Formats: sequence, C-alpha cells, structure tokens
Amino acid sequence: MKIKNIISVLEEMSPLAYAEDFDNVGLLVGDSETESTGVLVCHDALETVIDEAVSKNCNLVVCFHPILFSGIKKITGKNYVERAILKAIKNDIAIYAVHTALDNHSQGVNKIFCDALGLTNTKVLIPKQNFIQKLVTFTVPDNADKVRNALFEAGAGKIGNYDNCSFNTQGFFTFQGNEDSNPVIGEKGKLHTGEEIKIEVVFEKHLQSRILKALFANHIYEEVAYEIYNLENSHQNIGLGMIGEFANEIDEKEFLQFVKEKMIADGIRHSAFLGKKIKKVAVLGGSGSFAIKNAIQAGADAFLTADLKYHQFYEAENKLLLADIGHFESERYTKNYIVDYLRKKILNFAIILSEENTNPVKYL
Repeated sequence: MKIKNIISVLEEMSPLAYAEDFDNVGLLVGDSETESTGVLVCHDALETVIDEAVSKNCNLVVCFHPILFSGIKKITGKNYVERAILKAIKNDIAIYAVHTALDNHSQGVNKIFCDALGLTNTKVLIPKQNFIQKLVTFTVPDNADKVRNALFEAGAGKIGNYDNCSFNTQGFFTFQGNEDSNPVIGEKGKLHTGEEIKIEVVFEKHLQSRILKALFANHIYEEVAYEIYNLENSHQNIGLGMIGEFANEIDEKEFLQFVKEKMIADGIRHSAFLGKKIKKVAVLGGSGSFAIKNAIQAGADAFLTADLKYHQFYEAENKLLLADIGHFESERYTKNYIVDYLRKKILNFAIILSEENTNPVKYL
C-alpha cells in the first residue's frame, strides 16, 4: 500500500479543508508515492518518535501536532524540530499531521474530549464561518432527478442532520443557438422555449470541484448554466470547541477531581469557585483562551481548555468555572482515536500506537 492511499483515508477522517488558515497540516515530509511498511501514530513527531518508527519498521508517522509549523530556512539539527526532520529524511520516513483539521471535525478532538468525560447532547462551540457555498443550476424536467442525485452523491445537499436537501422551482427557459452551437433541444438559429427546473443545493466549499464535475457529467445541455454563491451561514457541524452536559449536575470540586482522573491530569489550574453545580460543560482541546466568551455565551457552567495566562482567569467574570487541565492532557486520547479509525479502514496492515510520552510539561 502506498502512502498516498493511507493519506486518502486520513483525509476522510479529517479533511484538510477543515484546518485553520494559520495551520500546517497534511504531508510535511516524504513522498506519497512510496510504499508504506507501517504507520506509527503519535501526538508529536519528535526525534524519539522517529527512532521508534525506525525500530518498528514504520515509514509513515502520523502526528497530531505538525512538527513543521512556522517557516524554516535551514535544517542543521540545531533544535528539536530540525533534528526530527533530519532523522526522518535520513531514514526515509514520511510525516503527516492532522491538527486543526481534526480539531474542527464534529467527531474529532473535542468530541473525543467530551466522550472521555461522558458528556451528552454535544454540539460545536464555535461553528466555522464562510465555509458553505450554494450551487444554482437549471435543466429540463426529464434530466432533473439525474442531476440532483449526482450532486447529492458528490456531497451536496447536507444541512446539519439532514442530507439530500435541495430547493426546486419550475419555470421556463428561452435560448437561441448561433451557427456554432449544437443544442440537445431545439435547432440552432431558432428561438426555443420550454419547461425547466431550477435546482439549488448547498455544499462545503472544498467540494466545489467535485460538485461541478458531477454537474457537468450528468447534465444534458451543451452549455450548462450554473451559479455559485458564498454564504455567510455558519457550519453547525464543523468548528472549534464543543459543549455538552452531564446527566446529573455535580459539585465544582468533585467535577474538577473527576476531570483530573478522566484526563489523567497531574494538576489543574482553575478560576474561583462560584458555589454552583456543574452540568453544562464547554471544552476546547489545546490552547483555547480565545473561546472563553463563547463558552459564557453558550451558557456553560464550566470551560475546560489549556494554556491559560494569569489575566485570562479573570475573564471567567464569575459566570463560569474556568479550568486549565494542560495542553497534552486535553488532547491525550486523540492519537488513540486515529489508530482506531485507521485500523477499521485499513485491515491487515501495521497501524501502531506510539509508546512515547511527548508531553513536555512535567509536575513536581
């Protein structure tokens, strides 16, 4: 199996288009045409992880955090990033990162976080903006079902928990082809009118080329009339963070102790106790200080995230319990999810969970 075939599965799990603009996801090191000997899944592709990949005969390392994040002009081995890259290149090991492509997925990092805590009725905390487009096209009634179904199969027409969604309007068309035309209906040089169906469907913008390919392949017109619009609607199933709730409310101290145990956290920093029960909880794996206001607006009793600075604890504004459980800790089960996903999709192939603990933060 080639690395590119494994990448196809990874992009089904976490489409690269879901990633934030600042991020660096996808294949970072290596040739996708290389035959893979095995996959090692880790949190951070450090030098020790590359050593582990070599020892376990895995020439593809799938990591959550991208080892290459910002620009790099030299690879001399002077820091941990350059040493990992050098070792990967020397040993013909490819590195692929998922990061915010999986952060933004409805079944990704934050759903994994919620599931670890047993939260239910979950929904995205910060829905992704400017990610939905609308296609409007026109065809004769006899061709409408074929076009519509092809668009659905290509990924169009999905709204929240519903699929095969479209809006259809009946009308009539007019056209007159010039001498170079070859109309399927009517004759060139003559004005023609007839019944037509206007079909409207929405889709995620990264699917545009696939949607148009399906449209052109299943439309009968010589010249296919279509329009594409960018919508301001937020995408309720894609975005950062998640909010859910416990079946029963829980005391604040008991809640933090429960989180500490479930997320295997050595320490939790938190804002002042408010003397109220915790039932509705917002989470955002990794650095999530930017979402404090979103958690408050969503009515959360508590917000769990990481990398909070001193003054950011004030932003709880006595409206919720704000807790920093640790960056690694908030994402700790992500690599397990990736391994489970790959093993279900790729049978009889070496998919190995890294044994390296790459958490750089230690507690006394």
